[in-house]
Amino acid sequence: MITLRPYQNDGIQAIRTAFATGSRAPLYVLPTGGGKTVLFSAIAESSEKRGKRVLILAHRVELVDQIVNSLRQFNVNPDVIAAGYGRRAGGTHGFATRAYHAVSVASVQTLVRRLDAYQDPTLIIVDECHHVSKGGTWSQILSRYKSAKILGVTATPLRLDGRGLASHFDKLIIGPTVADLTAQGYLAPSRIFAPPTVDTSGLHTRMGEFKTDESEALMDAPSITGDALSHYKKHADGLASLVFCTSVAHAHHVAEQFRAANVAAIALDGTTDRDVRRMAVQDFRDGKIKVLTSCDLFSEGFDVPGVQCGILLRPTASVGLFLQQVGRCLRPASGKDRAIILDHVGNTQRFGLPEEDREWELTADVVHHKKLKKPPPRVCPKCFASSPARATVCAECKEPFEVKPRQELTEKDGELVELTAEQIAKKRERREQGRSRTLAELEAFARMKGYKPGWSKRVWEAREAKKQKESA
Repeated sequence: MITLRPYQNDGIQAIRTAFATGSRAPLYVLPTGGGKTVLFSAIAESSEKRGKRVLILAHRVELVDQIVNSLRQFNVNPDVIAAGYGRRAGGTHGFATRAYHAVSVASVQTLVRRLDAYQDPTLIIVDECHHVSKGGTWSQILSRYKSAKILGVTATPLRLDGRGLASHFDKLIIGPTVADLTAQGYLAPSRIFAPPTVDTSGLHTRMGEFKTDESEALMDAPSITGDALSHYKKHADGLASLVFCTSVAHAHHVAEQFRAANVAAIALDGTTDRDVRRMAVQDFRDGKIKVLTSCDLFSEGFDVPGVQCGILLRPTASVGLFLQQVGRCLRPASGKDRAIILDHVGNTQRFGLPEEDREWELTADVVHHKKLKKPPPRVCPKCFASSPARATVCAECKEPFEVKPRQELTEKDGELVELTAEQIAKKRERREQGRSRTLAELEAFARMKGYKPGWSKRVWEAREAKKQKESA
């Protein structure tokens, strides 16, 4: 039986209080490596003892495996509703055709096809709940069990595409921060190096993320992988490392180049046979493989405390993805004093150091990440280590940072122009027009202003053409 950490007990109590005070679907936030799986396994074990039925949802086989192993440490023997698991009596496809125990762990891809085959749960626990959206597989499951209470858990309560989580969750519960857990010894501190490998300023975004084809074209070059390899040799030679790549092809190319330099490396992706993936991960744990490369596969559900280095070769516009990736490396382990992050794509400059404070907020329809008002970390021009924004010397090599003189204000000749009532009225009218977000609202605005027929349609078509041009 696992002994819970104090903050895990506090989190469970906060969740119980939320349910007791009327919340049907609280969302609990705990940094990667903080022990979310252990926390909700304890909740499942307690619910089972009280005669409740618990359904735990996961979206990948690695997460299913991790949850099952955690539950068994709490003496809970769950049913597993997922393709590829051992058959039970009455099962014909490698998964149970009905729930035999009070606790079930389900792959969403399997469960969604057989929703009527299982007894309704009392509580649904949604692991990595930032994947839940208004539509799709997750929503089909949650809407099927309308009477069940829901608990969402994640390290990053925001979606990649900006769609809201509040359509499924009604209360945000914040656990300790990365800095809190690091100070208490539950996470390892990090050393971050940000060599100027590429310029990502020209990348465009789609649905809240950099376009994959542009990122791959930028990053999948031998010269860039060679630079990543040289910095690995310099800062993390022989250390167990994860490489986060832009695509499956990119991951395989990186692994090939590392192997050519006599570094034991292998690329894994979602199409890799599950047994092969498990054996590769075990070889990684045992030190036979030093470097694992992948696109997305390790961003979640990869629980290996021995990971000592993370190599960022995928530029991202998502603070959630950045924190998920870096968090893979922050779990403490014997002989590991610090995690090493080699950021070749400027993600740290975009989002700040992992331990910086971040405020999460659940609003009516979307979870907002309040952008840091702090300046980005300072990168040492000598060793490329990242230090806090206000640092005066490099945290790694102790090189003093250059103190730039304050820029003096310059005066320019000019003349203040008086605004007329007519100009003010036009500006107000443009603002009112901008608040008309739909064609129907534009038509109502046109009728109120007495504009000619067809005005609203022309404005709408111009807006749509501009959007298509920007997204191209």
